[in-house]
Amino acid sequence: MASISDELKRFISTANTLTKLIVINVVVFVIVQIIMTIYSLYRSEIMFEPILQLFMVPSWTHTLIRQPWSIFTYMFLHQDIMHILFNMLWFYVFGKIFLEYRGGKKLTTVYILGGISGAILYVLAFNIFPAFQNIVEGSHALGASASIMAIVVATAVMVPDYPLNLILLGRIPLKYIAIFSVILDVINIRSGNAGGHIAHLGGVIFGGIYMWQFKSGVDIGKWFENLVQSVANLLKPKPRMRTAYNANKRRPISDEEFVSSKKAFQEEIDRILDKIAKSGYDSLTKDEKDKLFRASGKK
Repeated sequence: MASISDELKRFISTANTLTKLIVINVVVFVIVQIIMTIYSLYRSEIMFEPILQLFMVPSWTHTLIRQPWSIFTYMFLHQDIMHILFNMLWFYVFGKIFLEYRGGKKLTTVYILGGISGAILYVLAFNIFPAFQNIVEGSHALGASASIMAIVVATAVMVPDYPLNLILLGRIPLKYIAIFSVILDVINIRSGNAGGHIAHLGGVIFGGIYMWQFKSGVDIGKWFENLVQSVANLLKPKPRMRTAYNANKRRPISDEEFVSSKKAFQEEIDRILDKIAKSGYDSLTKDEKDKLFRASGKK
């Protein structure tokens, strides 16, 4: 029976990028909720807030300089069950379409860079516009909404007439759903969650520019994909080298090469034994007899 770790490894190796991103968001949410529950049992839930804020993106630049990682971590952080539920459903619907046309690497690129763009626009707006001067020092943003809006708009630009079936409304092209979502964000800037809606618009801007440029042959996110690949190559464990040597190049060979060579040699011996069974030992060539002799010496 497979262990939980084996099942986890199998899931990680077989799940697509969309599923992995959703799982990361859900796992982070569950961990945060468990920690908050523990704090609440000791009537000290308010003490957890400063810790949580370390992973939210602050609008005050002085605070952001002290926690630059938050421009990345905030897009995986949710506190409210309805917030994460709505975000992940929206992400699944549009992410599945995006994945079908552009693949996992592009999905990750738009998600991450769209989220970062949302954070940048949020910080800029709160430090530029007078309307936010009284709250800029204590404001924080969290959630995957900016990243998901980047996916929504990028998908709508990519396949604008792709029909989506909505309850009561029927089949609606993606372009109209995206336009309606953007208008809602603009209107709701005046609401109590101005920072969130401004961050959404940052994701919208990146998603639109990214896909318009991509359709014209320019991939503005390629540098990010190359960066991720470089980091992955650095973290990838080096293959162990055996003391066995390649006969032609006299260089150390890896475990994979050793196993492959051994398998090929065994298959050749099996073929020779089959030939003996059918036609007798005398039917073997000199080379085949030499291989059989070497194999018998290794037993």
